[in-house]
Amino acid sequence: MTTVSKGVKRWLRHAPAVLGVALLIGAIYVVQREFRHLKVADIARALAAIPRRDLLYSAGWTLLAYGVLTFYDKLATIYARHKVSFRRTAFASFCAYALSHNLGFAAVSGAAVRYRLYAHWGLTPLQIGKVVAFCSLTFGLGGMVLGGLILFTEPDAVPFFGTHLPRWALGAVGAGLWCVVAAYVTLARVFGTVRFGGNEVQLPGWRMAVVQVLLATVDVAVTAAIGYALVSHAHGLTYPRFLAVYLASYTAGLVASLPGGLGVFDTAMLLGLEPYLSAPQILGAVAVFRLYYYVIPLFLAGSLFAGNEILLRGRTMLRRPVAGVPAKPSRLRWSEPDFAAAASTGVVALCGAMLLSLGVFNPPPAFSWIEPDFFQLVANAGNYVPSLIGTALMVFAIGLAQRVTLAWGATIVLLLAGAVATWMQDAPIWVSGVLVLATLLIAPFRDAYYRHAWLLSGPTRASTIVPLFGLATAVLWLAAFEPRVRYLAETSWWKIVLSPDVPNGVRAAMGLAVGLALVALWGVIRPGKVAWLPWAEGRSRYAALGATPPAEADGLVLGEAGRAGIPFRRIGRVLLGLGDPAGSESDRVSAIWRLRDLAAQEGQDAAVWQAGPELLKVYGDLGLTALPLGPDGAPLPEGSSDTAPARRYLCCVAERDLSVLLPLLPALAGNGVGN
Repeated sequence: MTTVSKGVKRWLRHAPAVLGVALLIGAIYVVQREFRHLKVADIARALAAIPRRDLLYSAGWTLLAYGVLTFYDKLATIYARHKVSFRRTAFASFCAYALSHNLGFAAVSGAAVRYRLYAHWGLTPLQIGKVVAFCSLTFGLGGMVLGGLILFTEPDAVPFFGTHLPRWALGAVGAGLWCVVAAYVTLARVFGTVRFGGNEVQLPGWRMAVVQVLLATVDVAVTAAIGYALVSHAHGLTYPRFLAVYLASYTAGLVASLPGGLGVFDTAMLLGLEPYLSAPQILGAVAVFRLYYYVIPLFLAGSLFAGNEILLRGRTMLRRPVAGVPAKPSRLRWSEPDFAAAASTGVVALCGAMLLSLGVFNPPPAFSWIEPDFFQLVANAGNYVPSLIGTALMVFAIGLAQRVTLAWGATIVLLLAGAVATWMQDAPIWVSGVLVLATLLIAPFRDAYYRHAWLLSGPTRASTIVPLFGLATAVLWLAAFEPRVRYLAETSWWKIVLSPDVPNGVRAAMGLAVGLALVALWGVIRPGKVAWLPWAEGRSRYAALGATPPAEADGLVLGEAGRAGIPFRRIGRVLLGLGDPAGSESDRVSAIWRLRDLAAQEGQDAAVWQAGPELLKVYGDLGLTALPLGPDGAPLPEGSSDTAPARRYLCCVAERDLSVLLPLLPALAGNGVGN
């Protein structure tokens, strides 16, 4: 692979995140430009004006929508060829979808819930991978069917594109969507398996594929009906037109990869429904839709999932050994992705977006019962300080996803600071409550974060001093703006940048200051670039850690403190660690994470062969499936679930990398690793 192609591939990996940020910025700009004079009181009146009958209809459609979703998981378990009761699949489906809808990162949060639940119901890692893939694909099929229909029948109703692209172009896109669905059913009927990305994927039978398409179509249509029930009285707004707006808005929210499509979905709905309803009416309907489809299910699913965890852990703690009866060995065969980190990442990103959006609409008058001088000091900044805190939280959410300890501590401090700042200003009291609740949810999970930040990962050097200096400079620079923005009450930093009423020099300086602060923040908390030792040099270093070096390896990755290391080999697109890290217990976890980072750095998948049971949780945190190994070094068959727990495991992205590794494992078995 050439250097140019590697660079392009590296940039493509960041494209979704860049696109998501661009969509969010565009959404904020549109709302600020089009609805800057909208008041919260107007939205409250619009909410009160929604007929009770429409609210009941919308609630009924919500129940039906989540009912339809339960059949996704039921079909998926049939496809995975493991019998699971409908009661269990319905529970897993509701928890997975309700949490992933709100937390974002659906591939992480929804999959983590399913791995956690289905693992206890006897499914193997490969079977759960099939369930996750099946559920992800099914929704897309329904969107393609209805999207193609809308592009043929109501192309003008599609926000933005309907008025800027010719009908024939939109029709061609619709035909393309239908062709994808038809090709999927045809492949399932004719071939049964396809090769994708070097892997052989078994498709469901063609009858199940047809049921998939029909079920997904009904699901999307019913979900859209939740919102349409709230605005059906609008003159000229038919269900097909609303469906066009909803599909475009939901797709934009998915592309943005934000929790609940926050901001992007709402803005697209505003633009699409503007010809039929006033802005307060649209936002009122969107608020009820979010309450029904997102917020209420989130609390229900979160409570159910937490209760299930308490029951599972409680049963384990209450078990007592019986005299004369040997203890039954644990049947833990593999670990599942840790839900705590995924949930924390989504919650913090959601809080950051909430603080950024404060002040989009004119707020009610401030309460002034606080001591005047102290209140004036805080209130003068308007939403300036909360918007900066929200921006920083977005950066720290990335650090939380990377398991950085410093990001966890800094996030708690910023959440509490944001709660105090919003309480002292004009924000509704529930905003401060949400921030405090987020702090309470994240604080107990300190053990989930064990990676040192770049700032703390080694001796002081220029690469750590520069970000600190840049951050200090940016903070002082932003503080210097405070007197200049006092006359702009309730001003966020991004409103200063976008406002035509602010001098261009101030706008440019503000944008540069925030940009410098973001870069400096990431420079402080990011994990460092991973260096590795060639095996000619690393062999002696590995032996010095007290381990027996394997006969062959390509290199050695050391932990952040240099007191633990793991040898590796490059096998196709897999960077394969050879056994658990050797060395200091305190540095072994960071060595595993550095192996993963090196793999990502080189555009490969990380895997570990001959891993022991002690570190399975860490491998699960990396999203790796742990497959128990037999005496020959190859994974045990799926049907051997009643055997005693294995002593060694292969930890990999099973659905993608197992076919690459299986032919080579017998040859590796003589390498002396893990013995």
